[in-house]
Amino acid sequence: TLNYDIMARFRRRTCIILLLFILFICSIMMALKTLRPDRAGFGDPFGLGLLPELQQRTVLLDNKQNSLNRVQGDTVTHVSNLHSIAVNTMKASMPPVNKLEEELSSPNYNFHIFYYSWFGNPQFDGKYIHWNHPLLPHWDPKIANNYPKGRHNPPEDIGANFYPELGSYSSKDPSVIEAHMKQMRSASTGVIVLSWYPPGMADENGEPTDGLVPVILDYANKYDLKVTFHIEPYKDRDDRSMYHNVKYIIDKYGGHPAFYRHKTSTGRFLPMFYVYDSYVTIPEIWANLLTVSGSQSIRNTPYDALFIALLVEERHKHDIHRSGFDGMYTYFATNGFSYGSSHHNWASLKAFCDSNNLMFIPSVGPGYIDTSIRPWNNHNTRNRVNGKYYETAFSAALLVRPEIISITSFNEWHEGTQIERAIPKRTGQVVYLDYKPHKPSVYLELTQKWSEKYRKEQEQWLM
Repeated sequence: TLNYDIMARFRRRTCIILLLFILFICSIMMALKTLRPDRAGFGDPFGLGLLPELQQRTVLLDNKQNSLNRVQGDTVTHVSNLHSIAVNTMKASMPPVNKLEEELSSPNYNFHIFYYSWFGNPQFDGKYIHWNHPLLPHWDPKIANNYPKGRHNPPEDIGANFYPELGSYSSKDPSVIEAHMKQMRSASTGVIVLSWYPPGMADENGEPTDGLVPVILDYANKYDLKVTFHIEPYKDRDDRSMYHNVKYIIDKYGGHPAFYRHKTSTGRFLPMFYVYDSYVTIPEIWANLLTVSGSQSIRNTPYDALFIALLVEERHKHDIHRSGFDGMYTYFATNGFSYGSSHHNWASLKAFCDSNNLMFIPSVGPGYIDTSIRPWNNHNTRNRVNGKYYETAFSAALLVRPEIISITSFNEWHEGTQIERAIPKRTGQVVYLDYKPHKPSVYLELTQKWSEKYRKEQEQWLM
């Protein structure tokens, strides 16, 4: 009987302690729920009504906790995590001390995004640049005669099928540059791949932009972003001119804290250069620059770097290897347009790169439409399907476990690959496409979602 009484008292005491513990936990959770603001940073995670799988609000607390851990760079106990969340949540309703730390996702330096600084308007440039893009004729005169000719007439009529939230902006406008950096950081990208021509040079529709690089670097640094360079196919580009280009870039910009260097498997930190239309130059010329025995070799010099070639056709992979490049990327956001941009070919390309000590960097995009400047090119349009096309591309990229994923693009408006914020717009001349039924930031938010997914999966690959 004595033993029975003792056991009964023990059970009662245990039940009381357990009940008090449960009440304590519930009170903490209720307090945190009360403290949480109605909207986080740049909106609810992925937005209301975005995509069905994105509507689970329960991810908010976990995402914020993970983001805080990455920014602070330490591991703490569950109790101190709860305390940090509570403190930061309260700050949302107070004058912010460091809004960047609280509102924006941490940058993912394995997500590289193509960026264009070639736009201009009368306020900053004295005229419109690129927004007034001409309608390009088809190479077959018989087909060309069936389509309109001329130029676009901004600001109502621009050379794009979508319309930017910032309007027909100038890439020189500091407020635009800052808005772009904030958008890219909110998307959890980490490296800006800046379209670049040598000083005094530009594409046929633009003007030189190298003078903007220092400003872009400064704003990128403010948002903890890095900048690398997308070398465009300027006139007479060859091994000699490329050597001088690389030397110029590294000498002039290499000391900036936002200048991107990639950690290699050997522990070296090297600059990285994407080389657009690299296949135009024969492998023997590239080998002069990119192989140790080349006559113009850049290897094992202060200007050595990682050079990433554009792969379009399957045969290019062998040319890239012979040329001495360090890797390949696919650029185009049109699944099926080229061998390289076709998702089903990525596994074999990754296997080729792995067996030849090359990097494979697949390029994903939200869709493609360029009929505002190539009205005859309907067959290459890729519908965004309310974000599903973009997600399919990310899913295909993650399947091959790449070291880096590139995104085409932040703001290539002419080809409709932008993830920059766009708005609905209708004028007397044209009705622009938009991101409805979703909000203007939908593709930034999808990018952030997949950046987090990539991080988690990469941790498993490395285990």
